[in-house]
Amino acid sequence: MRGVAPLVIGIASSPAERRRLARLLGGTEAFLIVSSVAQARTFLGVAGTPPAAPAAPTAPAGPVAGPATPPPADLSVDSDRRVLRWLDREVELTRLEHDFLRCLVGAPGQVWTYERLHLEVWGNVHLGRGSDMHSVVRRVRHKLARLDASASIHAVRGVGFRLAPV
Repeated sequence: MRGVAPLVIGIASSPAERRRLARLLGGTEAFLIVSSVAQARTFLGVAGTPPAAPAAPTAPAGPVAGPATPPPADLSVDSDRRVLRWLDREVELTRLEHDFLRCLVGAPGQVWTYERLHLEVWGNVHLGRGSDMHSVVRRVRHKLARLDASASIHAVRGVGFRLAPV
């Protein structure tokens, strides 16, 4: 590719990580730093979603079969307004909370692996650190409790999370 400068695309979710990445890429001729894979795909004009990341041999790749009892149907995520709705009550969601809940509410009772959630919500591969995901789970559990919803997020040790009835 003679005469064309290479473009390096960096993806970092937090402002601090983006600043660090900018320092690392400072000597690069052309670079773009975005906060998610979706943002990079939009910039590049690439349609569709990326293929699922391969799962670790000990854990399933996507939502896996869970208990037969799904959470109540009255729990919903309004993506247009980015709110969680339970009966006649609502609570606002951050982007990460919204994307996380959209996965779980879309497949109630099924276990979502850490790997699949990281790919769907953060747009990257899960590297084994769970603090980012556990922070979102803690906030969503608090919001479910504030709504007095009869659903909760259950951890499946070593695998992931599922939405289940209380």
